[in-house]
Amino acid sequence: MQPTDVSRALAMAKSTALALGLTADDAVVLQNSNKLTVHLRPCDILARIAPSTDHVAQFEVDLAGQLAETESPAGALDPRIPPRVYEADGFAVTFWTYHAPVTSDVAPAAYGDALRRLHIGMRKIDLAAPHFTDRIAEAERLLANRDQTPELSDADRAFLSGMLDSLKLSILGHGAADQLLHGEPHPGNLLSTTLGPLFIDLETCCRGPIEFDLAHVPEAVVDHYPDVDQALLDECRALVLVMVAAWRWDAGDQFPNGRQWAEEFTRALRKGAPWPSLDAMARQLAGS
Repeated sequence: MQPTDVSRALAMAKSTALALGLTADDAVVLQNSNKLTVHLRPCDILARIAPSTDHVAQFEVDLAGQLAETESPAGALDPRIPPRVYEADGFAVTFWTYHAPVTSDVAPAAYGDALRRLHIGMRKIDLAAPHFTDRIAEAERLLANRDQTPELSDADRAFLSGMLDSLKLSILGHGAADQLLHGEPHPGNLLSTTLGPLFIDLETCCRGPIEFDLAHVPEAVVDHYPDVDQALLDECRALVLVMVAAWRWDAGDQFPNGRQWAEEFTRALRKGAPWPSLDAMARQLAGS
């Protein structure tokens, strides 16, 4: 969210909480990307704020309700107020249970078990969601639009586009079963809480093979997830790297150090297999 909109978004979230009978004198910004994630105090609630033109919030609310019924390890809506999307002043806000972090990292075994249980719960849910190939199409449109990706060289544009095409065909050729997925279950979307690991940010959910989700997690986590198709996982890892590279080349991308990520991911892809995990690339860039 643009800095000029943040103060208005915070004011909207606090006033909405107050109207719902919650005291929200203070707002601590936890994350600012496409959505603003805020800890409201002293009511101790998590607010997720987006422009009202973002229509994913209702999907998150619906999915969170069904995941709670399956007792899946996922963030839940705050039980003190009606579960819905609240809109005002051009923003949409949803209110979630706040969990203070217990540790900075989740052990690989616990991480793998939580993702396995999330997938089991998601198999019980009947909810329309995009296919993972829709995510590929978004990246393809970015790479094809020079106005949106003006700093991407023609050579790298052709290289990344070619990889997307070949990886999509190869992954679909495996014929793996599709199911509802988190979409981006990387460490940044997993909280260590007193209730155990909980996955958050459900807006990225899509349908596809479980290996697409596993391509987002640290390599050690995969050892604790049963029945993984390693060849399919390798291709999904490459696919995720290409898509992230495309998103970081977007001129409107607000990701911190996004251009550095774009360059490093493109460079890693040009080196060829074996493909590094998304987590390995993130850790490398965090240390650079």
